[in-house]
Amino acid sequence: MQTGRNISSLPFMKMHGLGNDFVVIDSRGRDARVTPALARGLGDRHRGVGFDQLAEIRDSDTADAALDFWNADGTRAGACGNATRCVSDYLMRQSNRRHIRLITQRGQLEAIRQDGPVSVNMGAPQTDWAQIPLAREVDPQALPLEGAPVAVGMGNPHCVFFVADVAQVDVAAQGRAVEHDPLFPQATNVEFAQIRGRDDIRMRVWERGTGITLACGSGACATAVAAHQRGLTDRRVRMELDGGWLTLDWRDDGVWMTGPTAHVFDGMLTPAFLEALE
Repeated sequence: MQTGRNISSLPFMKMHGLGNDFVVIDSRGRDARVTPALARGLGDRHRGVGFDQLAEIRDSDTADAALDFWNADGTRAGACGNATRCVSDYLMRQSNRRHIRLITQRGQLEAIRQDGPVSVNMGAPQTDWAQIPLAREVDPQALPLEGAPVAVGMGNPHCVFFVADVAQVDVAAQGRAVEHDPLFPQATNVEFAQIRGRDDIRMRVWERGTGITLACGSGACATAVAAHQRGLTDRRVRMELDGGWLTLDWRDDGVWMTGPTAHVFDGMLTPAFLEALE
């Protein structure tokens, strides 16, 4: 980022998927602009813009674009499914295309639009303890924690608890307690899932580095995988989150996620705001 009098304003977009909200910065054609300080400043809902995650679009030599993700506390996120859908929708509309590929820390992701919302292939789930990752070798399908949750990696770690009624769960207290459990060396997202049928799940989520959010795309994928591993659901499910519905389909080539997106407004960060962060 430039300093002093040479600092320039910075355009951004505000988007959301099911109320899971994002600031998106398009840095194609220039150097990356996001730093931990900028992510923290933008993520402040009182003094900045506010978001659950920040996504920065960058140039890529091997795909249509690259995506970097940041949490509101300034830490990096390895994956963000709803932001990936939002950015994919934006890029498809911009290029008048119905199929694109994106590079993320998760790897190359494929997005398509058929007749309705954008679908993104979030890749194959990571089910080996070392890949998730966990701190030691334990059974990911029955972790040695109260409630015997399931651990699944979707580019970032997830810990899925199956409960009788998600409305009765203190998501803030339990999510905060599990997020930094020593079993998760990179901390973890925490999901609480209620099975309502072979193709119907109700889920609430605590996201690492952010807290309670209305939806979490990678968390929805992880929950769908965990539910099928436990024999509770089929491979294709509809999932109700606090912010709305997603469709998850665990196929041979990965977990496909489909749902609505919204581009809410465009804005401009002032030089004074950017300079104050330094």
